[in-house]
Amino acid sequence: MQQNRDGVVKLFSLFGRFSILLLFAAASGYAQSFADFKRVQSESFANFRDKKDSEFSNYIKRQWQEYEAQYTKPMYKKQKPKTIVPASRKKFKAVGPKIRINLQKPPKHAEHILPIPVYVKKGINFDFFGTKIGVDIPLKMKQAKFYPNNQQGIVNFFSVMASSDYDGLLDTIKTIQKELNLNDWGINVFVKELSKNIFLNNDDATLFRWFILNKLSYDVRVALSGGHTLLLQSSKQIIYATPTYTLDSKKYYLIDNYNKESVGRIYTYERNYPDADKKLDFSLKTLPNFSRDELVKNLRYKYFGKEYKISYHLNKNLLAFMDTYPQVDYKVYFNAPLETSTYLELAKSLKVYLEGKKASEAINILLHFVQKAFDYESDQEQFGHEKVMFAEQTLYYKKSDCEDRAVLFAYLVKKMLHISVVGVKYSDHMSTALYIPLRGDSVKVGRKKFIIADPTYINANVGQSMQKYRSIIPEKFIYVRNI
Repeated sequence: MQQNRDGVVKLFSLFGRFSILLLFAAASGYAQSFADFKRVQSESFANFRDKKDSEFSNYIKRQWQEYEAQYTKPMYKKQKPKTIVPASRKKFKAVGPKIRINLQKPPKHAEHILPIPVYVKKGINFDFFGTKIGVDIPLKMKQAKFYPNNQQGIVNFFSVMASSDYDGLLDTIKTIQKELNLNDWGINVFVKELSKNIFLNNDDATLFRWFILNKLSYDVRVALSGGHTLLLQSSKQIIYATPTYTLDSKKYYLIDNYNKESVGRIYTYERNYPDADKKLDFSLKTLPNFSRDELVKNLRYKYFGKEYKISYHLNKNLLAFMDTYPQVDYKVYFNAPLETSTYLELAKSLKVYLEGKKASEAINILLHFVQKAFDYESDQEQFGHEKVMFAEQTLYYKKSDCEDRAVLFAYLVKKMLHISVVGVKYSDHMSTALYIPLRGDSVKVGRKKFIIADPTYINANVGQSMQKYRSIIPEKFIYVRNI
């Protein structure tokens, strides 16, 4: 194979053109569909429904440029420890006001039903994290094809899509986004799942996503490599372990290749689709409205001879959605909520041990819960790669490492005890620190002193830091907002 500057793969067959024609002739069904495509294609260029589509089509016909891949830096400069040596258990003096925990009444669970038809006669039907989705796709959209396998093929695909009746589909997608309360990443996953249910060919599915996301005002680019299409996306947050490309001084991520090898050089264009300047935002300030598929978790651990029992339910559909996330900035995880019903059940179990305790003792109870209710194991050992978890995921997995525990503890101490908390990032470790009037190991956050509370340092009380980090200035702090 030989690739030219347009990313075209030229296949030199040993059998020549005659054999290729025989092959096409034998596949009469394909030939008919191909003829239909050519007819649709020839009609499309003259039927753009939006003036900016015509202008953009002319723009992407120009010579594309070659770009070299970069790779985002790792989350940690050093490997996290495989094991953590526990601290010696010490009694902690109970000081501060007595704690009172106020909980809302748990909501009744009911399956979420979309106010749009779940099944439509000629539509695409699929399951989206437990919710049945039905979407009607214009026939002309289904006829779009990436042919030939080069820059012209992308122009051809775009022309068919741009001349189709796409407005109804865009309205449906926006309605589903609103009803399911999908954030930017949620709608990105939805469009990808929809594309896979329309097109069997991955290149066609990628181009469909490119067209739809541009129409939804997201800044995405399509690129060519080895005769295949790639989707490049801009992001508000850093995406780790992902190939990146700099176009017109802006960074774009090849998210489909997250935790995979780089594809190397690509060919693409610089100017974005008109008015498509929205960067992908991974923030999860509120959770999606997925149907509930519950599982129960019962945790037990002992501390100073006392047994603690914690129980709660988790939503498997929400967990599955969270598993689609690539590694992004820590602030996304630290500032995401727990599902209300899960939080209320968990808080009710913890309230038995917290209610009426003095503040310092309540903090330590929460700290020891996170330290001892889950086994420690680094992400490399458990998953084979770095995986930052939302608090919901840490409550699900039996094992977790430092940043997962820090995220969960930060959420609980902020939500239940209303204490200001930050994540404390070192080159190979994540801890937390609290803005409280206690003595102990501390860090300076701006002009304020925050007391270390390490959810990974098993048996440690608030104010106890691992020996190796006591003299190290943290790399950064992750601020936890109101959650």
